[in-house]
Amino acid sequence: MKRVRLIAAMVLGMSAAACSSVDTATRNAPYENTPSQVTAPAPSFQLVGMNVAVPTTLTVSERNSYYPGGDIVWRGDAYGNRYEQVKAIFEDAVELGGGLAQGEIPVVVNIELKRFHALTEKTRYSVGGIHSIDFVMTISDPVTGAVLRGPKEINANLVGYGGEKALQAEARGLTQKYRITQHLARVVLEEMTTATGFVPPKGGVTAQVVPLTAVKPL
Repeated sequence: MKRVRLIAAMVLGMSAAACSSVDTATRNAPYENTPSQVTAPAPSFQLVGMNVAVPTTLTVSERNSYYPGGDIVWRGDAYGNRYEQVKAIFEDAVELGGGLAQGEIPVVVNIELKRFHALTEKTRYSVGGIHSIDFVMTISDPVTGAVLRGPKEINANLVGYGGEKALQAEARGLTQKYRITQHLARVVLEEMTTATGFVPPKGGVTAQVVPLTAVKPL
């Protein structure tokens, strides 16, 4: 009986040692080799084309209130076709940001707008607010159309100046159009050149716009 108990104790001890060794090996694995630390490499893209879609199913609001309804609210151009005006902003942004990507793989950037809610006159010249911009970006092969990245829903909100700050910014040429174009250009560039793509800052709203180039303010 004593011998049986001794053998059982040895078996249990060996089992415990085995479990302990496995657990120790896992705990002592190099930090950089753990699955959560594996990151994708940065893409190597070069812009050769673009498609910007601003669906006419999106609603446009011209109400001069603090927070009008509508998918598209834009006052940075003279009254006109807001769909075409917003499309032109995105095309300029893709050309600027994408043009700075010096990768090896030729790509087409595809944009589909979901929301473009800038500030009305009433908001801009009083309390200020948020330029709320949502779109889907897909990067594809120019020949086959195969998707190389995306589709990715991007929320590219930007602080909109108000009151005296807005007036001072406009005096320096920093209009809504200029700031939004530069902001979107940087978003596009990050999507084309970084492993993570564009990541909204904490709080989800970008406060400062750092111009990519010395483009003349619009």
